Amino acid sequence: MSQLLAALADPTRLRLLNLMRGREVCVCYFVEILGQGQPKISRHLAYLRRAGLVRARREGKWMHYSMERPDDAAARPVLDAVLGSLAEDRKMQADLKRLERACCKPEMFVTLEGAPLPARVE
Repeated sequence: MSQLLAALADPTRLRLLNLMRGREVCVCYFVEILGQGQPKISRHLAYLRRAGLVRARREGKWMHYSMERPDDAAARPVLDAVLGSLAEDRKMQADLKRLERACCKPEMFVTLEGAPLPARVE
């Protein structure tokens, strides 16, 4: 539980989880949407992976990330409560809108040229 709470204690990691909710996202979209460098984003994603909240998949040169439910039954309602609260946050809503725009017109973002679109996951 302490590892989960530590993972959820960082605003950047919360923003990443918010963007992954229900979809698989290439790391290049995180860089573009959050306006942070790839090394920083990758460190936060690695932290979330160690906490068991994120899984990664490589496709050629692209790394895709999606959210994973914790194995610990006590941790799941904590994660659900945090994710639920993010839906009300204006910054989180703005991130999602920016992701939607990037998905619809990735050519608008130079860093997304040729990047695979985020895909829905169940």
